[in-house]
Amino acid sequence: MLVPVILSGGSGTRLWPLSRKHYPKQFIPLTGEHSLFQNTLERIAPLRQQGPLVVVCNHEHRFMVAEQLQACGEREARSLLEPVARNTAPAVAVGALEALKEVPDAVLLVLPADHVIRDREAFLAAVELGREAALGGSLVTFGVAPTRPEAGYGYIKAAQVEGAVRPVERFVEKPDLQTAQEYVDSGQYFWNSGVFMFRADRFLEELAALEPDMLAACRAASERASRDLDFIRLDAEAFAASPSSSVDYAVMERTRHAVVVPLEAGWSDVGSWDALQEVGPADEHGNVVLGDVVCADSSDCYIRSESRLVAVLGVRNQVVIETPDAVLVADRSRAQEIKALVERLQREGRGECEAHRRVLRPWGSYEGIASADRFQVKRIVVRPGARLSLQMHHHRAEHWIVVRGTARVHKGEESFLLSEDQSAYIPLGTVHRLENPGVIPLELIEVQTGSYLGEDDILRFDDSYGRA
Repeated sequence: MLVPVILSGGSGTRLWPLSRKHYPKQFIPLTGEHSLFQNTLERIAPLRQQGPLVVVCNHEHRFMVAEQLQACGEREARSLLEPVARNTAPAVAVGALEALKEVPDAVLLVLPADHVIRDREAFLAAVELGREAALGGSLVTFGVAPTRPEAGYGYIKAAQVEGAVRPVERFVEKPDLQTAQEYVDSGQYFWNSGVFMFRADRFLEELAALEPDMLAACRAASERASRDLDFIRLDAEAFAASPSSSVDYAVMERTRHAVVVPLEAGWSDVGSWDALQEVGPADEHGNVVLGDVVCADSSDCYIRSESRLVAVLGVRNQVVIETPDAVLVADRSRAQEIKALVERLQREGRGECEAHRRVLRPWGSYEGIASADRFQVKRIVVRPGARLSLQMHHHRAEHWIVVRGTARVHKGEESFLLSEDQSAYIPLGTVHRLENPGVIPLELIEVQTGSYLGEDDILRFDDSYGRA
């Protein structure tokens, strides 16, 4: 039985300022109405049978994963939470162990959550080719015929034999542009798509031979895992003991059983703004324009506005990305260097590389509107039926004004309802909770005052979402 394993642990730093640590690119609608994660779910829908879907993700992203799974009507998913990042090989290993608990003959289709594949039918046809090879014991990787020299991708050299499924001769890490051009000219190399297929038991056999310590750590993390709402928390100590390595390094480059299947389906890992410009809907001047943008006498640009008017005049080959709290302007030819820019922001302690002004929470979201030395104002949205934790603050008081919907407020020993235009005051040190008992989103304005207004000034007594 085919069991999809979706890897959703990436951070997408090259797509800053839209993609950030707490809201990475796989959960963002970059190429249409739905997110890349949701597009991945839709792509594999024709392959689904009665059986599990495994998602491996960062524990900080668990509620975004749950929300998007629910939006796609996916109720059979096993969401494995990584306590620490250990790259893709341990992620696939715990995915394989989870699949085997229910499906002894599981064939894994391993998919990154953040790729674009425009031709679903071609993708499904390639998967069928790969399935035959995987059932025979091969470890399958899918290779994309290169359309240009690309220094940002790894390459796969296929053996010169007849047939669509060919043994892998070697894997090559990201080359320089001159070497990449030689690979393209030779016609013997594929881009490494990061999509794999193999029997779960065969992958674990190879891992046992090549990385026994990794397998032992992942097996312990799986066996000691605990349930947390709809999630499966891998044991933190055991998983942290695993070596960190990719599927390519740990297994595919070292096994004697790797084969490559051509994938000609409009694939892109959308790893940079330059890559997004290539897959987006361009105008007659080669510009991809999204949001409230006025573009004049400009060409070959990617321009995106999230919250306000952006006007550009007389520019060429540029990336311009506007968000409510940060703006990026960069030459498209240097799009790969944005990761280094984000690393600089991290060293400088800039919060703009961590989270957006609008912050998602399991109960809804909040968004900063204004702040000063001893006050800040937020817009809070609570989903129907959701509630915040029962909590108290040591350093701030809060004033809530309902602007839409109905709120149930717990304040000390009191409990009461608020409707639109009504308000409540929560003094410093008072135990309180906010709920939405209605059927429409609850929206309110929160005014905080006090000597310290950081998000870590929360003492939780009870939480419906398992947070500390």
